[in-house]
Amino acid sequence: MGVDFEPSSHHRKRISTGLHRKETDACHVMGILNMTPDSFHEESRKASVEAAVEAGLNMWKQGATWIDIGGESTRPNAEPVSIDEELHRVIPVIQALRSVNTDGLISIDTRRPEVARAALHAGADIVNDVSGLREPEMVDVILETGCGVCIMHMQGTPQTMQQNPDYEDCALEVSIQLLETARGLVAAGHPPECIALDPGIGFGKTLEHNLELLQRHELLRGTEGFSILWGVSRKSLIGQLTGHSDPAERLSGTLALAAYAFFEGIDIVRVHDVQEHVDLFKVLNAVD
Repeated sequence: MGVDFEPSSHHRKRISTGLHRKETDACHVMGILNMTPDSFHEESRKASVEAAVEAGLNMWKQGATWIDIGGESTRPNAEPVSIDEELHRVIPVIQALRSVNTDGLISIDTRRPEVARAALHAGADIVNDVSGLREPEMVDVILETGCGVCIMHMQGTPQTMQQNPDYEDCALEVSIQLLETARGLVAAGHPPECIALDPGIGFGKTLEHNLELLQRHELLRGTEGFSILWGVSRKSLIGQLTGHSDPAERLSGTLALAAYAFFEGIDIVRVHDVQEHVDLFKVLNAVD
């Protein structure tokens, strides 16, 4: 089944611009909008379409390039939801946000091709797939539409990923897998400038693996110069480094990694706290 989503060259350029950071600019900010009752950071959860739309519009006003909307928690040990429930949670929000802002960029955070199809039809611009396009049908969705895509690495599933994650060379293995998937899309005709790669911090990795991935991020660029996205906001590695078990206490550690991302040339940071990150990047831009 085809997807009713045909990005014009202008729209594709907007997507590409939102994925790639210019040398003189700060990282793009992707604001997290969770339509879930069980995401690990309680403040990110929205229980109604009205609350989600208000939050999304506020993120854009604060300076977010992207709003990333998810209807299924993928935290460690999270239980999956049905496709119908995921659709029920995210599609009305995408439709409502798109109806009041035709220019703002929207990402759908999903592992399911059915949800990706519906979200693109409703007005989303890219698919953010934490499973790294494992489903062949998801690849079909991306190729059929020419939409933007973020390919994330995850070892195992949310239910199993933190059960003794194991690598011989984590950064190399993750980069090889992500680059192979991205290059498969490019070989099939997908624009490389519409692809972002995410090492999947916390998704089947130990603290040492996570730090290694952050330090050796250049492996993800490949010869194509793919865009890189980091999702580290308030995650457990920050708790492990700072001793803060409560995600609510991890903002300062999150901002430290955002500053590192700024100086390392990372293109996009996916965050819970848009205003704080935008302010951080404004100051860093001024003194850099």
